[in-house]
Formats: sequence, C-alpha cells, structure tokens
Amino acid sequence: MPGRPSKRTVSPLRSRGSALARRPPLAQRSGEKVFVPQGYEPAYAYPLLVWLPGTETFDLGRVMARTSLRNFVAIQPVAADAALAGNASETAVWRGIDGIRGRLSIHPDRIYLVGQGSGGTEAFRIGCRHPERFGGVASLGGGFPLDEGAFALIRHVRRLPMLLCCHRDADAETTHGIDRTLRLFHAAGAVLALRIYPGSSDLSRAILADVNRWVMEDICGPTAGRGERMTNEACGP
Repeated sequence: MPGRPSKRTVSPLRSRGSALARRPPLAQRSGEKVFVPQGYEPAYAYPLLVWLPGTETFDLGRVMARTSLRNFVAIQPVAADAALAGNASETAVWRGIDGIRGRLSIHPDRIYLVGQGSGGTEAFRIGCRHPERFGGVASLGGGFPLDEGAFALIRHVRRLPMLLCCHRDADAETTHGIDRTLRLFHAAGAVLALRIYPGSSDLSRAILADVNRWVMEDICGPTAGRGERMTNEACGP
C-alpha cells in the first residue's frame, strides 16, 4: 500500500540532485495539473492516468500519493469535472493528453481514464466513444451511463478493460443501476471488473491501491501489482 503523503509527494520536481531537479518546472496551463512520478526517467514510456474528478476538493498530489508514487504520469485536465459535460469536458481531456505527450515520455497505448463520482460516469462516456484510444477506464463511485447508447462501437468496446468501484452500503437506486450495468456488460460480452468496498470515500487508500494494481496487471500481468515501477523490459514495449 502506498506510503503516507509528504511534501516530496506533491512536488517531486523539488528533489535536488535528481534528473527532475535539472528539468524546468511543469507549469499549470490554465488550471491543468500534472503529477510527475518520483525518479522520472525520460527513456521510459510511462502509463498515463487522466483524472476526471467529481468534486472541487480533488487533490491530484494526494490522490497519486495513495495510488503510486512511481508507476504513472498523471494529469487533471482543466474543465474535466462535474460542472462541464459532453464535448466541453472531452475537449479538455484531448487537450491535456496531447499537451503532456509533448512534454513527458508517455506510452501511447497505456493511457487510462480514471474518474471519481460524476467524473467516473464521464470517463465511461468518453472511453466508450473512443475505445481504441485508451488502455482502460476506471470509475470510482460513478455509475455507467445506461440508456445513452454507450455501446454503439461494441466491437471495440468489448476489448476495452473497465473497472467500477462502488460501496457496500450503496442506496437501492445505485444498487439497481449496478445490477443493470452487469446485465448489460454480460449481454454485450464486454469486460467490467466490479469491486465493492466498505465506507463511503471514493478515494480511500484501498480503492486507489486497487486502481494501481488493476492498471499494472493490465499492463504487465497479474504479478505486476506486487512491486512498484516495472521496467520496459518487464512489461514489454
């Protein structure tokens, strides 16, 4: 499980004597936030987590400290939140992805959408519209957008790994939505991992640690979650 957050966690660029310290700081462009992993190596093609928060209190540095300090580059695109829907949020996602790929070393086939609450629902929408552009989609507490034709590209959506994290004590409406979602995925032959947790926080340590394991298992196989920062040689090109 990731260690406790620290000042170095939130701003890994401050490590003196490291390769990061010799790089120019990554500015926040119009509100966009970027997380650079500890020990960043330009020669390694990193997986990218694109975070779509559902609350204004979302803290990217703290969330990544609980997810992994070394495995991923992460961005929080500006405007990709619950206040903006449809094309406005999607445009921000593409802008953020294109921008970070021009600045850091990102593996083009390992880009994952991860959303919290309503941001998770939006992550499902964007992922199903463009299933060939993402390595997977994870929703932390956000329901699948039922009755919206999300499976229009079913042939490609079937190959898109998806994760839904929910709470054990969810209300009846949420539970009914989860049941409908499971039936839909089963009928479509699509891939959905459902995980249920105690408590009420979508960003608990247990959930975020599972996001790390889920992505790394998708990249490297079921043993990947046992250690941090797999190499290109271990995970393949």
